[in-house]
Amino acid sequence: MPTPTTPAAPVEEAVLAPATAMDAVTLHVGDLEEMSTYYANAIAMEPLEERSRGRQVHRVLGRGTTPLLRLVHTPDLPTVDPRQAGLFHTAFLFDDATSLSATVYRAAQDPRSRFVGSSDHLVSEAFYFTDPEGNGIELYTDRDRDLWLHRDGNLVMGTEYLDPNAYLRTHLSQEAVDAGPALAGRVGHVHLQVGDIAAAESFYLDALGFEATVRGYPGALFASAGGYHHHVAMNTWNSRGAGPRASTLGLGDVAVTVPGREDLDALAARLRARGLTFADDGRAITLRDPWDTQVTVSVPGTTTADLLAR
Repeated sequence: MPTPTTPAAPVEEAVLAPATAMDAVTLHVGDLEEMSTYYANAIAMEPLEERSRGRQVHRVLGRGTTPLLRLVHTPDLPTVDPRQAGLFHTAFLFDDATSLSATVYRAAQDPRSRFVGSSDHLVSEAFYFTDPEGNGIELYTDRDRDLWLHRDGNLVMGTEYLDPNAYLRTHLSQEAVDAGPALAGRVGHVHLQVGDIAAAESFYLDALGFEATVRGYPGALFASAGGYHHHVAMNTWNSRGAGPRASTLGLGDVAVTVPGREDLDALAARLRARGLTFADDGRAITLRDPWDTQVTVSVPGTTTADLLAR
């Protein structure tokens, strides 16, 4: 007798699946070796794979087998204009306070880091740095979801003072510092600079399918899949009115992972309904947001080779 199979859960046509996650962010960099050693020393990543494509070298860094960052050597591009659309920060998520504190300690010890601040966001605890080429970095860990609060349809997030020295005194261990890239990490969310919040909502929520979690925060919108506090955030704090991005160093690609091909089919239907242009190679859909930032939505199993081929 054939074994019965459990039918697959139906795909929600209007929004991304709850199991959606963020993938490795791509940065165009002017000094590949400087940036590679920075992320290795300060954020405890290690090179996973690299490939040359013409004059460009693409290098993937991560922890264990998890890609976290793809660096593309493009030394002829101009530096980032902080007023244009692009990256506000890439947020690397750690499993617990010990792993987070070890990475914060490493980042603070590297003289190439610029410490920007730290905050208790009620749903998470976060520390902020800037890398040698001006790209923002968030290092954070989440509070248990049972502790998250909602009010008037919005997730309650705050910006409370978090003493970095007290945090390290409480949670730092030499064992965790020494473990380095052996401790798990992943891209938790990506925070973008955009020119207009309404246009960002039309693209990232209505078309891509993220759902708003925090509205009403001045000049910003937070959105996620599956009730997470946010997988993407968009703000106009430095970039209000910005148009399509010029080719510069900095953000190259925002990557999202969905559970399966049926989720890509649902996304393709949303994009067609809105008249948006996209490419679909069977495993990934690629398109550009209103500010010409590339967004790649792919199915699980994307390898470092796939990242290098983009």
